[in-house]
Amino acid sequence: MIDDPERHNQKMAKKKAARDRIMATKTTQKGLIIVHTGKGKGKSSAAFGMIFRCIAHGMQSAVVQFIKGGMDCGERNLIMERFSDLCAFHTMGEGFTWETQDRERDIKMAQAAWEKSKELIRDPSNKMVLLDEINIAIRYDYIDVADVVSFLTTEKPEMTHVVLTGRNAHDDLIEVADLVTEMELIKHPFRSGIKAQIGVEF
Repeated sequence: MIDDPERHNQKMAKKKAARDRIMATKTTQKGLIIVHTGKGKGKSSAAFGMIFRCIAHGMQSAVVQFIKGGMDCGERNLIMERFSDLCAFHTMGEGFTWETQDRERDIKMAQAAWEKSKELIRDPSNKMVLLDEINIAIRYDYIDVADVVSFLTTEKPEMTHVVLTGRNAHDDLIEVADLVTEMELIKHPFRSGIKAQIGVEF
């Protein structure tokens, strides 16, 4: 701990100068491929935070939900009620596969969601497209990871950000991504018998 204010100010000035030198080298802009994965909570929540940032800046965006169609979602309600002019919202899934118990139907729904995703990503007016829980659809082989990777690397407009969420992100997707965050599970109330709660999980 530094008690001397002058020493502290000198130390911070050095840190700022070093930081400024680093920042001066960061001049490139591009549309990012962003992956949120891991067993911890917060993957979709963080992704929706970025969607709301886009909305706040008046930027056109879009969301495709691959899995969570069967449950209420506060983010969807807010966007559809107040920001539908800035964010298209497509709920394409019907719930987790153990709820639908119909693999053929799940595959059909996931592939329809992927086709809608490609349409939205191709539209250059969308500055960010969130593919919520697409990693789960890839994991269960509902959609082909090679197709996803190929599309993102060859057809995504240069300045469009695409966010892909869900556990167990495929290695090939992680390889082509610009930003990958793994949410680590340390503690979760579900393990203590506490159910999902409004405002926290949905």
